Amino acid sequence: MPTVMKKGPYRFFFFSREPLEPPHIHVEDADNYAKFWLNPVSIAASYGFKAHELRRIGNIIEENIELLRRTWDEYFK
Repeated sequence: MPTVMKKGPYRFFFFSREPLEPPHIHVEDADNYAKFWLNPVSIAASYGFKAHELRRIGNIIEENIELLRRTWDEYFK
């Protein structure tokens, strides 16, 4: 479960056993979890995050999209 980055309370990571799914990133804090597709950036699943937190996380993903996509591609290709 490689961690790609940490921003504030959020850890951004992916599971190493998911190479057949479209590029995505998992996000968690102490109590909540979400999964975002990377192309285009959109919520795939969310458990516990409030709407304003999901918007904040989406903005963080957009700001770091090149890093997230590059890391996904390097790991799975």
